[in-house]
Amino acid sequence: MDSPSQPPSSAFVALAGGGYRATGLTRGPWHPEHQHAGPPIALVAGAIERVAAAMELTHIARLTANLLRPIPIAELRVAVETDYAGRNAAHFSARLHSGGKEVARFTALAQRESPVEIPADLAGHPLPSAPSTVEDSAPARFPFNQRITGYQDLIDSRLAHGSFFRGPSAVWFRLRYPLVGGEIPTAIQRVAVAADSGNGISAVLDFNRYVFVNSDLTINLLRPARGEWVCIDARTLVGSSGGGLAEARIFDAEGQIGRSTQSLSVRARE
Repeated sequence: MDSPSQPPSSAFVALAGGGYRATGLTRGPWHPEHQHAGPPIALVAGAIERVAAAMELTHIARLTANLLRPIPIAELRVAVETDYAGRNAAHFSARLHSGGKEVARFTALAQRESPVEIPADLAGHPLPSAPSTVEDSAPARFPFNQRITGYQDLIDSRLAHGSFFRGPSAVWFRLRYPLVGGEIPTAIQRVAVAADSGNGISAVLDFNRYVFVNSDLTINLLRPARGEWVCIDARTLVGSSGGGLAEARIFDAEGQIGRSTQSLSVRARE
């Protein structure tokens, strides 16, 4: 098992034949053999993005991940299909498999980028900025298990507002290692790695007493993220029937670029 002092050099290693091997940098907080969902969602986002780019559709406007079962730290395979392709937009679906089982299913909308002049008096504009800049946000390490390598080692994080796991908070994220060895992470991949942490950073329930795992993630973007830092400004709402919702505003250094939502399954730990 990886140690924090000698972590792997990337979250995934590309394999001959098109598969990927996950490393300890993908490890999440819920189980030592399961991935944090952010890295594999980002991996699939990149595969969808490549298919869309071949059609000159370079903006991933929406990405939805349906998490069917825990994603193991193991070999993965991604399959992407084009459901419909028009001149200015296309719909895609994708499946993620590991060990002969489908572990996640995805849909996405890609659009053609076209510069548009925005009227100066447009309602709701200019778009808001993150609660605090990267430079004014304090470095803070995710309080996961520090004895083994995991997601907390994959990313740099800075608190822009609030505190980890104590209600609404905003956190800047940056990848410290490549998502896939030998590749530069793309804009949608940087967003996906961060966005799946919304329910964690804004948790309102005691991690030691409750489980509040997200079964999906939807990201809607106004435009591609610019720069290496992405801010997730999240809050969690909990219902009385075992359900919850984590919702977040997404920012880069220039301002708001979108939103994300996660459906939560809430239960007391046994």
